[in-house]
Amino acid sequence: MAEKIELTKKDRLSVAWRSTFIQGSWNYERMQNGGWAFSMIPAIKKLYKTKEDRSAALKRHLEFFNTHPYVASPILGVTLALEEERANGAPVDDVAIQGVKVGMMGPLAGIGDPVFWFTVRPMLGALGASLAISGNILGPIIFFVAWNIIRWGFMWYTQEFGYKAGSKITEDLSGGILQDITKGASILGMFVLAALVQRWVSIQFAPVISKVKLDEGAYIDWDKLSSGSMGIKEALEQQQAGLSLSNIKVTTLQDNLDSLIPGLAALLLTFLCMWLLKKKVSPIIIILGLFVVGVVGHVIGLL
Repeated sequence: MAEKIELTKKDRLSVAWRSTFIQGSWNYERMQNGGWAFSMIPAIKKLYKTKEDRSAALKRHLEFFNTHPYVASPILGVTLALEEERANGAPVDDVAIQGVKVGMMGPLAGIGDPVFWFTVRPMLGALGASLAISGNILGPIIFFVAWNIIRWGFMWYTQEFGYKAGSKITEDLSGGILQDITKGASILGMFVLAALVQRWVSIQFAPVISKVKLDEGAYIDWDKLSSGSMGIKEALEQQQAGLSLSNIKVTTLQDNLDSLIPGLAALLLTFLCMWLLKKKVSPIIIILGLFVVGVVGHVIGLL
């Protein structure tokens, strides 16, 4: 019986290091496939000895792949485990390996942006900027070091987690465990994306519904404010107290919609785009359509 081939920690570290450059050959056709294949090369060289087997492995990893560059790590870990089992004779075919990648990359993609771009990096950036403004050289240094420690720590830990979980997936080739993982990732990813719809999608309906003249004392009387910076301070204080900036309260269609259900228009537009995609409408056509509607709506005063 042939000796079992195993990926050592050194091999997995090589893969993790290469995955840092997964965006390096991004392209419009298959997106991160070049960086993904580049990351898998140390494992492929270790697991497969013939030129034919290595070529076949590289070919299956040059298929379409795209997700957030940091959350690609757990998918890499699972894929390493599947390739390891395949090299040792387990019935893991190309469809199973590609199915794991496709099943996980979509749901996990929606997690990376809010966690890293919208939470971790702004927090570290604010910390570094506050130090830099005061002339402290540690500001940019702390940002750079802390960011890369968090990033690399997350990538290595999740790759190892995926690698260990991947061996359990191969014990259940019927797909039960894989279905649970992809289902959980899908639920989490969709939850995050749904929460970000209102932030990413912005629609403002401009038509004016009503104009109401406010009573004296309900708005800021600019003529009675002090001059200079003291007047600005008084205006800000009065606005904070709830006074209107002008003596006319203008209510737009968007104000009424927001009072009914905030973000309703953005949500409906998202559902419309999802429905069009389900009907096999090209994303390029949808983008161009939204562009035309936006321009025309602004010209006629609707948006």
